[in-house]
Amino acid sequence: MKNTYTIKEAQRNIAGMVRSAERGNLATITRHQKPVAYVLSPQRLSELLETMEILADPEAMKSIRAAEAGRGR
Repeated sequence: MKNTYTIKEAQRNIAGMVRSAERGNLATITRHQKPVAYVLSPQRLSELLETMEILADPEAMKSIRAAEAGRGR
């Protein structure tokens, strides 16, 4: 199944897009060839939000960089 749809295509294929999202895929909806919306599973959204929280936390990033530096030795 493709992963980019115009708004009109998305209207016709929403059930398939949702099934695909449930399998972990991301669908992009476009207007005039520009992304305007995404369809993704709640789990994938949660994972993205968690990643964003970690990236926004200076202490977490400091710990990650320190761990990565230790692995490089």
